[in-house]
Amino acid sequence: MGQDQTKQQIEKGLQLYQSNQTEKALQVWMKVLEKSSDLVGRFRVLGCLVTAHSEMGRYKEMLKFAVVQIDTARELEDANFLLESYLNLARSNEKLCEFHKTISYCKTCLGLPGTRAGAQLGGQVSLSMGNAFLGLSLFQKALESFEKALRYAHNNDDAMLECRVCCSLGSFYAQVKDYEKALFFPCKAAELVNDYGKGWSLKYRAMSQYHMAVAYRLLGHLGSAMECCEESMKIALQHGDRPLQALCLLCFADIHRNRGDLETAFPRYDSAMSIMTEIGNRLGQVQVLLGVAKCWVARKALDKALDAIERAQDLAEEVGNKLGQLKLHCLSESIYRSKGLQRELRAHVVRFHECVEETELYCGLCGESIGEKNSRLQALPCSHIFHLRCLQNNGTRSCPNCRRSSMKPGFV
Repeated sequence: MGQDQTKQQIEKGLQLYQSNQTEKALQVWMKVLEKSSDLVGRFRVLGCLVTAHSEMGRYKEMLKFAVVQIDTARELEDANFLLESYLNLARSNEKLCEFHKTISYCKTCLGLPGTRAGAQLGGQVSLSMGNAFLGLSLFQKALESFEKALRYAHNNDDAMLECRVCCSLGSFYAQVKDYEKALFFPCKAAELVNDYGKGWSLKYRAMSQYHMAVAYRLLGHLGSAMECCEESMKIALQHGDRPLQALCLLCFADIHRNRGDLETAFPRYDSAMSIMTEIGNRLGQVQVLLGVAKCWVARKALDKALDAIERAQDLAEEVGNKLGQLKLHCLSESIYRSKGLQRELRAHVVRFHECVEETELYCGLCGESIGEKNSRLQALPCSHIFHLRCLQNNGTRSCPNCRRSSMKPGFV
């Protein structure tokens, strides 16, 4: 298969894929991979296969094609192709919750000389790195990466990248419990879709609606949360987007739990868990099990709650997600307190405070925890976050966290 025929077949596959004929598109692309001798064409079709398997939640297949793409890039001896393939490798590991590997591959991308990292792909690399830092609950580094990605998006008029970053920022602020910002950023993403997204895939609309649903639920606006989640789920079903379907099912379950409708919540959690397990989203499984544990607590079935917590703790430790561990220790603490088991209670109190220290989830001005309740937060240019009221009350211009760090031995 020559160069022109390869291009035609790649385009044919894209048209099939865009019309939701995914399996037919995959068949076309696999034939190109088998028959084409054009290395550039092979590289491009591998990129299509990486993207398609990502959206279907076939993350192990995604990783496999990303590895083959790197080998092809090396044959081409082109730094830009190598950059693109390392980015796909980083994204594949991000989806599989291998966050340390993601960060390592992102750093490799940024260290490649003479590439487009400073322009076209730099923002995407920063976004993937931010998502990985968020997965590890390294909040300052995550925010720093997201803000860098946002600067790339603005400097290059990349509204699509800006939309993706806004959704990640929505997730960031939902986790640190500034629910006002958790809603603001996905609403901004939805505006970008409405203003610029006529030619974009509907997945961007679905993504923004899902993050809005999460924020509305956290704010207690359960009707609005349900509407946004239903819109997102509708698009996810149309496009066979399994990862988003799982997230929507989790959100539906959480909404029903918040309404006290546990009979409806449990089967939603089961369905979400089934897909999360199938696609390999271990962090999603932690979130599902946390919701299930809360349901069992509401039913006063404390031993069943502890069983769910134990399974979730193993997964959270496996992927290195400190916030998940923190929440699970907090829930365990309340269960053991109600059981009157002092030794177990003390163990979880200690681990809870260790997780707070490790995530730096406390305000450097008042010393109180961040993420314990809904609070308005403000990030300084260094990406350390504080209670907004503390910054206003203290009139602080320089970061107290950075100032303390600079006074450690060796920095004086």
